[in-house]
Amino acid sequence: MSAQTLSFARRLNSWYRRHARDLPWRQTQDPYKIWISEVMLQQTTVTAVIPYYEKWIRRFPDIRSVAATGEQEILKMWEGLGYYQRARNLHRASRMIMAEYDGHLPQRVGDLRRLPGFGPYTTGAVLSIAFDQRHPIIDANVRRVFMRWLGKEGPATIIQDGGITEVLMDVMPQRNLRTFNQALMELGALVCKNKEPLCHMCPLRNDCRAYASGMQEIIPSREKKEFVELDVAIAVASRRGRYFIQQRSAQGLLAGLWEFPGGKLECGETPTQALVRELREELDVEADDIVPFMRTRHFYTRFRVHLHVFTCRFRGKPRPAGDHRWISKAGFKDYPMPSGSAKI
Repeated sequence: MSAQTLSFARRLNSWYRRHARDLPWRQTQDPYKIWISEVMLQQTTVTAVIPYYEKWIRRFPDIRSVAATGEQEILKMWEGLGYYQRARNLHRASRMIMAEYDGHLPQRVGDLRRLPGFGPYTTGAVLSIAFDQRHPIIDANVRRVFMRWLGKEGPATIIQDGGITEVLMDVMPQRNLRTFNQALMELGALVCKNKEPLCHMCPLRNDCRAYASGMQEIIPSREKKEFVELDVAIAVASRRGRYFIQQRSAQGLLAGLWEFPGGKLECGETPTQALVRELREELDVEADDIVPFMRTRHFYTRFRVHLHVFTCRFRGKPRPAGDHRWISKAGFKDYPMPSGSAKI
């Protein structure tokens, strides 16, 4: 082991022992629980994940229990975390693991990469954290740490990962890999932050090229995120104390979820006009007693969606393209919905 490797790992691990957060998935070496946490943490903050993780583990304590459950319940348990394809992949992978690996997560790269949802990051996380194998993990935090440490200018994209992986393998120790990789991610989350990094607290600052040149605030370069603004009219239609919901198609971003009917405003339309048009086009019904109910907004991927919600009654029998239900207020707990509909 080189002096650089020994120094890097020792400094990093020493810092981690003193500053690591006490997180529920760090109290276990169960590969299943580590896998669940890593999937949830993709695109979601640690604070938001903790209650979902704890609820999930109570309901699904092992791979067998996930595999034995229907997709709709899986999606309902995931409701609010977003990026629902993660949940579908987790469900499909669990069934494959039961069928092909007797309910145990495999420990080889090739076997893991065959499973739905196991890209380079998830594969590396499971092999390293669950099985303590010498495998790199590169997430946004690790990418930022190494770009600054190496003084690599430019945006923090996966294009950088080839060079980072090579250096990461050079400084990675031969043992206790779960600690090393978690320490790197923790350093990026707590110290080497995207904005206003806390360089005075960093164990790697003495040989960090960005810090030495005063460029830690501009490495990596930040691209302004541009949101596409969407206005959507939504109908909360009632009939004898029940409410109409419909299921989205099996394809697409929110596949299989349930929602209130409605759609995007076209150029020049008011929300009320859009609602009337959408109900005619989607369900072949007219809307009576249209009353503004609420306005809210939510974000997904690159969209900022403004929801204009109305209560109304249908005139005519709705004829949706897919499945639909009239449900009571209590029944909403059984149907997974996108975040926008769940706010209503």
